[in-house]
Amino acid sequence: MKYCKDCEPAQENHFVAYLSVVLDYISQPLFNIMELLFKSTAEAISSRVSIPFMQLMVFLGFAHFSERPDSKDTLRTKCFWEEAERRGIKMREFKMGLIKDSFIAEYKGKRISFDGLPRGEEGESGAIDWMDNKGIMKIKFLKEDLPVARGGVAFTKKKALKIFNEITKPVITKPNLGSRSRHTLIHIDTPEKLIYGFEKAKKLSPLVVIEEELRGYLFRATLVNSKLVGVVRRDQPEVTGDGIHTLQELMDKENERAERKGPIFHKIIIDPDAEVELKREGIKMEDIPAAHKVITFSQKTSRGIGGTTTEVTDLIHPENVKMLEKLGAYLKDPLVGVDLIIEKIEEPWYTEQHCGIIECNSLPFIDLHHYPLFGKPNNVAGKLWDFAMPESKGK
Repeated sequence: MKYCKDCEPAQENHFVAYLSVVLDYISQPLFNIMELLFKSTAEAISSRVSIPFMQLMVFLGFAHFSERPDSKDTLRTKCFWEEAERRGIKMREFKMGLIKDSFIAEYKGKRISFDGLPRGEEGESGAIDWMDNKGIMKIKFLKEDLPVARGGVAFTKKKALKIFNEITKPVITKPNLGSRSRHTLIHIDTPEKLIYGFEKAKKLSPLVVIEEELRGYLFRATLVNSKLVGVVRRDQPEVTGDGIHTLQELMDKENERAERKGPIFHKIIIDPDAEVELKREGIKMEDIPAAHKVITFSQKTSRGIGGTTTEVTDLIHPENVKMLEKLGAYLKDPLVGVDLIIEKIEEPWYTEQHCGIIECNSLPFIDLHHYPLFGKPNNVAGKLWDFAMPESKGK
């Protein structure tokens, strides 16, 4: 698999990603019928079958258990595993070929199995089938008076251009499913840029979202059992001018920050994408930015390319908490990550004209709250375990 900068923060095999989306579209109607017919039976036997199946595969030598996180595990896995160990919960990860991120957790005789992150005894809600689908999400949220950007979903360039011509510029393009900022393009204000962004997103999904670009900062809110448990601001790689030093000097100074030596945060680099961004901003590395002027080096917020995070849970306005928890109650899913763009998280969302929810994630990167560059860490993994395995609470 070749490295793809558009896939940051985590690399994705384009062919596999595209194929999985296509198969999902094809198979979903059949799965919906099967779920309707057999859901009660499946729920009754799933917890009884999954663990014996894992144990059988290990016994036969087709798979193995890992007793500790390793270098291939994500930071998301590591932070909730570490919290489990702190509470005395015994964790094992089941690995069989390409299958990973399947776990067994045991505490005082109680055992649960789950994929990715624990979701409690009730498991997934019906919204899991569509919450990652940005096109469907937008339609449903509009009906619930939840803020979203105007736009639509296109399969062809012709439809993409039609949507582009009907909404306010600038716009953004992104894959319709499972993007997590991969292959997303912002600041699109011409048909030529629209086609470029459409083709970029098309590498991961047959359908492409074209929508108005919202204004403000990108925030990740995490909901557990429909309650807001954490909010983190995600910033692009950037520096702030002081009216004295050149952009090169400001970047070099920022890169000296100890936290940027990895493995979570990384140095800001100048690559072709950064050159495009700086050209858009009309500045060169030898220029001296004015005091307080923020210069960004990328359209992305990924930590892997120099982006930063700030924990802001204590700053969010009560009306924004109310709106997000309304969303959580509507989805009825025990674990949801919500990406929200808003200028001031400490002000009510309805006072801004260009704020909105851009996507939901059924398997959110809760590590964003655990390892912020700025602000105090927020133990979201602990709050998730409080819900999924309340017997361990207070350990």
